[in-house]
Amino acid sequence: MLSVAKVLKSNGTDGGVLVSAPEIDPSEIKEPVFIEFDGLPVPFFILDCAPHGANKYVLHLNDVLSLEDAEELVGSFIMLPEDSVENEEEPDFTGWRILDKGVFLGIASGCEPIPGNLCLYVDREDGTSLMVPVHENLIISCNPETRELDLDVPAGLA
Repeated sequence: MLSVAKVLKSNGTDGGVLVSAPEIDPSEIKEPVFIEFDGLPVPFFILDCAPHGANKYVLHLNDVLSLEDAEELVGSFIMLPEDSVENEEEPDFTGWRILDKGVFLGIASGCEPIPGNLCLYVDREDGTSLMVPVHENLIISCNPETRELDLDVPAGLA
């Protein structure tokens, strides 16, 4: 089992719990999560998930219906089976030629893994640099052999 969140405290009187989940968005979990009781993993389904600040969420789990139920979970870790968690690493385009609709923009010098939206730092020939988003909807072509990434950069960013 892989720990993906920690129950920080109860939230409200209807069984809600505030969790810290820095690596995963609980609203995207569609399978049961597990919380350990007496050394055994007990399955729970996430019924509702609402963001509550940076990397924190208020969750409502099945069978956690009261403040007392929620208080029992405080300090517990929410876990998933290791094979159910995608270990998706951000691609590394450092050193690649970046194109905007076939026109050379510059060379990627690094990336900023903004959650849900990878951005590349691109060093231009004139000495300036810019940050461009890399999203599957913006990729025209990607050629690992030539190390070129052709994007449809939104107007105003290039």
